[in-house]
Amino acid sequence: MSITVFFLAAAVWLYLRRVRSCRTGAGASAAARARQLRTLAVRLAELFGIRTQAGALADRFEAGAEGERRTARRLAPLRLRGWTLLHDRALPYGRANVDHLAISPRGVVLVLDTKRWSARWPVSVQAGRLLHGGRDVTHRLDGLQHEASTVAGVLGVPVIPVAVIDGPALRGEPLELDGVRIIPAEYAARRLRTLAAAHRGYGRRIADQADRLLPPYANGPAR
Repeated sequence: MSITVFFLAAAVWLYLRRVRSCRTGAGASAAARARQLRTLAVRLAELFGIRTQAGALADRFEAGAEGERRTARRLAPLRLRGWTLLHDRALPYGRANVDHLAISPRGVVLVLDTKRWSARWPVSVQAGRLLHGGRDVTHRLDGLQHEASTVAGVLGVPVIPVAVIDGPALRGEPLELDGVRIIPAEYAARRLRTLAAAHRGYGRRIADQADRLLPPYANGPAR
């Protein structure tokens, strides 16, 4: 590769990184993390067919970002029914974010975390554990439980944690583990309506508070 081509590629990469860093919305923080990992050196390595650990991690973040965008599109029809949907929101402290916050017209609050996993194996709950095929993935709900607990503290109302599974089939529905509802991504909007109908709401003010107290993560965690 000539010096001219190298510097041209570097200039294009820096420009695209600067433009894309301003994006917000579903999957924005995961996509931003992928861009941070896929440095110029990593991109050049990939150009020559060299796989790196940072590149593999960037792939996972990009897949996660696409999963969040897919969930956002599936939830979008809820807006026509008066729901408030907030995507990729920062928690008041730390570096964690909320993938999706869905608030029903009556003020039922649900925190959603998209899990985009391989469709090769089904997801099930057995003996108090979450399994993806034969693999125990229970620990992958820890972050969601923390996020729901934090949002509940911020808003001062109960919050329902929901894991949205994108890819695998769910075996033995309805699935629930330690208070976390586990739903298929393709039916996410319908399942949220059912969940919200079974819980007490806290009024429209909750949506306004959530939008104000949990800003877009792309702007950085609130302090």
